[in-house]
Amino acid sequence: MLSETMKILFVARAAVLVLAAASLAGAQGNTVVIEDWSKQPVGKTGIPNGWQGQNWGSPKYDFVIAADGQARVLHMKSSNEGSTINKELKLDLKPNCTLQWRWKAVTLPKGGDSRKKETDDQGIQLYVTFPRFPQAVRSRIIGYVWDTTAPVGTIVKSEKAGTVTYVVVKSGTDGLGQWHTESRNVCEDYKKIYSEDLNEPLGAVSVAIDSNDTKSTAESYVGEILFKKP
Repeated sequence: MLSETMKILFVARAAVLVLAAASLAGAQGNTVVIEDWSKQPVGKTGIPNGWQGQNWGSPKYDFVIAADGQARVLHMKSSNEGSTINKELKLDLKPNCTLQWRWKAVTLPKGGDSRKKETDDQGIQLYVTFPRFPQAVRSRIIGYVWDTTAPVGTIVKSEKAGTVTYVVVKSGTDGLGQWHTESRNVCEDYKKIYSEDLNEPLGAVSVAIDSNDTKSTAESYVGEILFKKP
């Protein structure tokens, strides 16, 4: 679950632009790598370098950079809490609408369901944010989640955070414990959700894990996150 107060995070930090993503786009052609964890030291705990933490609640940031073959990944755990990390950037997605990432869920929050306020927990959450003024009420945030209960394909507005719309990409135990590569056309999802074309820059990418509403536990991994041409 992305807390209502997360909107304050984007208000405070929307002006901080990570222009490296734009220059990386020029360096790598049609691919913009948001994070591949390769510059993070294996064994580093807590908030990874280059990311920021949330400014609400009591996050534990039970995170560690782990080796996965030749790659490095973010290993996340949650026990009756929620932790979100955020990377600001300014990126025109129209040339690179496809968001691609790797993830693996190990434990899902028991009874989690993105459709209900009282069970708004997910084993893995990947958010893209489009800040709009005033950000606290008009920012547009799309959350791609691995839900415990809500079926794949569900698109639902969060009952806890009015600026957030969830897209359920994975659901339940099918594929649990295995790596999956996911791709979403953010421009198409944006138009489906907001009934208009995407004509504003991406302002932030966030990664989160949450288990506090269900008072349970969750564990997951996140690999490379990038944008590319459809």
